[in-house]
Amino acid sequence: MKVFNNLSTGKQGEHLAVEYLKKEKYQIIERNYKFGRGEIDIIAQDKDTLVFIEVKTRKTTAFGFPEESVTPRKQSQIRKIAQGFLSQKKLPLKSIRFDVIAVELRSLEDYALHHIKNAF
Repeated sequence: MKVFNNLSTGKQGEHLAVEYLKKEKYQIIERNYKFGRGEIDIIAQDKDTLVFIEVKTRKTTAFGFPEESVTPRKQSQIRKIAQGFLSQKKLPLKSIRFDVIAVELRSLEDYALHHIKNAF
């Protein structure tokens, strides 16, 4: 899998996350959904569940693991954006889930991806 050199670290991580989700049979509904002042990286369908996914990418873990940056404040913001998405799209209420995908990107060919389902 080739990731483009000119993409930011975050965008590279999102690209890897989308490729992973597609392999896992998730249907990607939307990427970089903006509502108010916030954004959800990926909204996907996993069987009967609508999944709101935050992707965190780091090149080093010197300052902690990527998933550690999804703080309670960030979780609250993601929940509000998800409510906005559901309201705006007028989707019937279905099962929803909040996941985090942590990507440690050592190089374009050397990375580790950790999918945390029901992260919060």
